Amino acid sequence: MIHVEGLTKSYKDLVAVRDLSFDVAPGEVLGLVGPNGAGKTTTLRCLAGILPPSSGTITITGHDLHQNPVAAKRQLAFVPDEPQLFEYLTVEEHLQFVARIYQVTDATSRAPKLLNELELTEHRQKLPGELSRGMRQKLAIACGLLHEPRVLLFDEPLTGLDPVGIRRTKDTILRRAREGAAVVLSSHLLHLVEELCTGVLIIGRGRRLAYGPLASIVAERPELKGLALEDVFLAITSGQS
Repeated sequence: MIHVEGLTKSYKDLVAVRDLSFDVAPGEVLGLVGPNGAGKTTTLRCLAGILPPSSGTITITGHDLHQNPVAAKRQLAFVPDEPQLFEYLTVEEHLQFVARIYQVTDATSRAPKLLNELELTEHRQKLPGELSRGMRQKLAIACGLLHEPRVLLFDEPLTGLDPVGIRRTKDTILRRAREGAAVVLSSHLLHLVEELCTGVLIIGRGRRLAYGPLASIVAERPELKGLALEDVFLAITSGQS
């Protein structure tokens, strides 16, 4: 579903991501973790087609993101850590706008279900400025899910959410994975990654440090046996910040 081979992204003399390769199959949730400045957001923005890679290939549901960007982007959704919303569109109008962009013909039936799932029904006539930080995050997620993408990219999806919102959003992510979506989730909340993810990609200074199911990562490093993801992360990324 997602195939990344040799992804490198440079900004003049700075190499933010270096020779990164990984795959995410349908139904998998890959946790993308690393210290601040490791290249996580750059990686996600390259996967979303926002940033062009300096080299390497990205394939989304069989479509080369460089050679066939429209077809690839139709199959994905990227929810950034800071919601990008339109100041003068209501919650409901945001979904109507997204429906027109992606030509979602049954949006009138999909939108109410999403609003209910993400606890936005009572806020559907509000503008973003009237919403809490958590509600804006939920709206961004709703917009991303409306066209039923097969690839989901999340950058710190639980920022600003209260405990109930966190539980509902986790359920939303897992439900899409169970329905066959390939998910990449970047978060500093390692307990969230350990709870939701089927595999982990740990990067430091733009390089892949560890990749695969947590059990496999630990099996390759006997000194990490019995440790939780937080301790594994700290051991592997020591000296990488």
